[in-house]
Amino acid sequence: MSYVSLTINGVMVTVPKGTTVLNAAREAGVFIPTFCHDPNIPRFGACRICVVEIPGMRNLPASCVTEATEGMEVYTESPAVVEARKTILELLLANHPQDCLTCEKNGDCRLQDYAFRYSVKEAGFKGESKDYPLDDTNPYIIRDANKCILCGRCVRTCNAIPDRSVIDFGYRGFNTKIVTAMDTPLGESDCVYCGRCVTVCPVGALAWKPLAGKGRTWEMARQDVTCTFCDSGCVFEVLSKDGKNVGVIPKASGNGRPLCLKGRLGLELKYLDDPPPPYLKKDGEFAQVSWAEALGLEDILAKLDNKG
Repeated sequence: MSYVSLTINGVMVTVPKGTTVLNAAREAGVFIPTFCHDPNIPRFGACRICVVEIPGMRNLPASCVTEATEGMEVYTESPAVVEARKTILELLLANHPQDCLTCEKNGDCRLQDYAFRYSVKEAGFKGESKDYPLDDTNPYIIRDANKCILCGRCVRTCNAIPDRSVIDFGYRGFNTKIVTAMDTPLGESDCVYCGRCVTVCPVGALAWKPLAGKGRTWEMARQDVTCTFCDSGCVFEVLSKDGKNVGVIPKASGNGRPLCLKGRLGLELKYLDDPPPPYLKKDGEFAQVSWAEALGLEDILAKLDNKG
């Protein structure tokens, strides 16, 4: 394997050839903020918050799509870089609700974290603001397009599953947003509510509806569990508060990208002290169903009854 050596903030780093500047920095323990970067679906380079300064390059390149080369010099917190990141954050905040106190993502929001890190207290730009209605048309996922920063992580993780591709970018310019086919509510789409999109969302645009109001991230204890409905082995976390299991969510890292709804429902039934009733779509409308139907066990139970 070929290697290249570069300096990051004056420190020599040696990485395999083909490594991005972002990954080289992370291997060296150097912080670079990201919104759109997804280790499982890399090299997107849309949000630009990960820009760095590399002498000899005309602009500030995005580190997540820039390959490290021999002898390269990288500066991750130069005045130009910090100013660029502050401007990006101010632009994002210009169209982002300032309801952090009541937002479900408070304490686990990258926009909030980076605004604190770079002392961005308010939007530096004034103008028209977006005012989309809240989409809570299904029992599992809440979508708030007003909080979306258009990082595209939800789109890419949905499109990574063959024959899924339920959401994508729609419209143009200021009106750009993440949409389903024909921009229908999520509850009327072909979404199977696997929750991959919620898992990768870095802000509060997507949230678990069954967990709404049940606690903050730092209040929850977490226990890893593995779904055994199939051989995919999706990893989930059982969330507990005050000694009571209150929710099941896909693990954000590792093999934590679920492929179906059934696995999470099965784990909710197994681990939660008070599991919410399952819902499935029938004739285009969500309806409460039995656990046997939600988990696809009706035929098995019928055969056991016949044998009895």
